[in-house]
Amino acid sequence: MSLVKSENFKIKDLSLAQQGEKNIDWARSQMPALGKIGKRFLKEKPFKNIAVGLALHITKETALLIETLICGGANVAIAGCNPLSTQDDVAAALAKKGVAVFGWKGETTEEYYNNLDRVIGYLKSAAEKNKRLITIDDGCDLVSLIHQKHQSLIPLLLAGTEETTTGVIRLEVMEKDKALKYPVIAVNNNKTKHLFDNYYGTGQSTIDGIIRASSVFLAGKDIVIAGYGPCGQGVSKVARGYGALVIITEVDPIRALQARMDGFRVMPMQKAASLGDIFITVTGDINVITAKEMKQMKDGAILANSGHFDVEINTPDLKRLSKKKEIIRPGLEKFILKNNKTIYLCGEGRLVNLVCAEGHPSQVMSQSFSGQALAVEYGVKNKLAAKVHTLPDK
Repeated sequence: MSLVKSENFKIKDLSLAQQGEKNIDWARSQMPALGKIGKRFLKEKPFKNIAVGLALHITKETALLIETLICGGANVAIAGCNPLSTQDDVAAALAKKGVAVFGWKGETTEEYYNNLDRVIGYLKSAAEKNKRLITIDDGCDLVSLIHQKHQSLIPLLLAGTEETTTGVIRLEVMEKDKALKYPVIAVNNNKTKHLFDNYYGTGQSTIDGIIRASSVFLAGKDIVIAGYGPCGQGVSKVARGYGALVIITEVDPIRALQARMDGFRVMPMQKAASLGDIFITVTGDINVITAKEMKQMKDGAILANSGHFDVEINTPDLKRLSKKKEIIRPGLEKFILKNNKTIYLCGEGRLVNLVCAEGHPSQVMSQSFSGQALAVEYGVKNKLAAKVHTLPDK
């Protein structure tokens, strides 16, 4: 693949910019709350002399968060937070507008981390010009890299923000271990995020991704959903709405009881493995589905993950169990096991809603990214301790 690059961007194809701008305009029509914040920022300029480094999914909605930060006076650089979630037309539109953007759909692991390093390089350059620094993260990879390899930036960082459950879990472990060296605001914990984005957004976009990848009929299918937090609850609601018969696996006994009282069958994954037609992981944990469960699955089972990292479905196990694999349509791989059964994998086991679809609907992301924008403002205006923070309800 031939990439387009300059000092300020590295993307797939600059000629996609016109379509990217059309998609951004469509998202803008669905995100009025964020637009109102942008208008206020344009007047008040709360981010004058601030540089913001982002590791987020490069989508049409993220483009409008960037626009909002720029309205507030910020200098911005962004890399993707997943190798397969970048919308290349949006990346092109951002590059054409002069935003420092580093990402394309289909990055290797090495390229992914190189792009994060470019954002960190941008922050270092901004620091040399006496700018104060902010990070915005989705999954905590940017924060982790700064702590591991670029600690000289830490005294210059006013705050960071974190978008997703997985990232907040990582940050809380860092705080517990006394390893977190600058304040990070857990935007995921905003009520306008986890009550809406995680529940409604993940529910709709996950099922959308599975349908786009497989074109499978859901009514009457046994769908096993691993995890019954807000995301799992949302996916379960939408799957049931399609007429699926939903089975929940959940290690938290209270969540498991809640699922039962919501009318779902609840059982361990080891038992559900032989019953499911479609499996969806949305836990934030690792090794939720391993070789042990794969061996028990029906011929033709479909696997999809909607957790942030590609570790919930053990894809190395799937490859070891298989004698052959092939891509049969965009976002769907067919694995023929050594026992001659077939298992299908959506989106390489990565975030199915972003790899195989377009992520959450713009209207939902308007709430979440309003929270991001306000969190950055809060981090700039308040001197915060080096720990995980939740924004005040107000």
